[in-house]
Amino acid sequence: MSRPEPKPWIAAIHAYVPGKSKSASGKPLVKLSANENPLGASPAAFAALAETHNPADYPDPDARALREKIAEVHGLNPDRIVCGTGSGELLHCAVQALAGPGDEVLMSRYSFSLYPLLAQKIGATPVFAAPEGFGASVDNLLAAVTERTRVVLLDNPNNPVGTFLPPAEVARLHTGLPSDVLLVIDEAYAEYVDPAFQTQAFALAATHENVLVSRTFSKAYGLAAERVGWVTGSAHLIDLVNRMRGAFNVSVSGQKAALAALGDQDFVARSRNHNARERQRLAEAIAMLGNHGISASPSEANFLLVHFEGTVTAAAALEALSDAGYAVRHLPSQGLPNSLRITIGTAQATTDVIATLRKLCGVAA
Repeated sequence: MSRPEPKPWIAAIHAYVPGKSKSASGKPLVKLSANENPLGASPAAFAALAETHNPADYPDPDARALREKIAEVHGLNPDRIVCGTGSGELLHCAVQALAGPGDEVLMSRYSFSLYPLLAQKIGATPVFAAPEGFGASVDNLLAAVTERTRVVLLDNPNNPVGTFLPPAEVARLHTGLPSDVLLVIDEAYAEYVDPAFQTQAFALAATHENVLVSRTFSKAYGLAAERVGWVTGSAHLIDLVNRMRGAFNVSVSGQKAALAALGDQDFVARSRNHNARERQRLAEAIAMLGNHGISASPSEANFLLVHFEGTVTAAAALEALSDAGYAVRHLPSQGLPNSLRITIGTAQATTDVIATLRKLCGVAA
């Protein structure tokens, strides 16, 4: 009996795997595996979500009020902004609009695990440039460009490593690309970076036809459940993304919560400050365990990528942290079997993670 069969490249796709929230035995764990905001969301966003609306009514299909507020906060043109169900939808739209079978989508070896799927879903080939200290290398990315390259995906700060390419390096990458290759600068973690470095990508996108910048409300704004993201770029690119995105793609509640959250930049600043403080405390504690083969990559995001190269293995640390009540991200599927990505949580979570790692190493509390 015949049946509908997928395109040949679909069989090679493995579904995106989210961070775990339960132990192997099914016990609920505190999630330090999904890079969520431990402070929650702005009270203003909670208040907006509590407002009633008619569920029979469609949302504003263009998210006009939200786009205007984004533009106001970031000094952008609202007509050069598209909102989507998280930045993931919009990244997919951009890749799908410009690449297909026979084309290549380029990324650094250790990048957001969604990126290869974006290429594979449309029959394009994901290409991985060699990293530098686990992070992206401009020289290696440029060396990997071929006549088949259609899109370059750069997560900055990087996930799962946390490294950050300064604006001058991003500009150098763009300058080295052919003008018909799209550079997507995925800034999901931008709000955790020093504010002095948060606007340069926007300037690049405003003045070039082949740069798209994406942001999300899922991280520093604490609205992961509402699935709201946005991109900005040239009129040509915005038109392409608008053609590809889903109709009525951002829900009423998502638009309301994001709009309110944008009005509370103090909450974003508190989130950034908390993250910087706890990230530094965790990084310093891990550095003290260096003689036990444990280290962490430099990070500008809301997590640390911790490497286990001594007698304490990543698998043992994963189990110990689970026993302590915490879920973290083990990354063998991304070529990092000896590493754990640990989200920066509450102050108590930082204390508990440090105590667990010290105990594993036989270091007194």
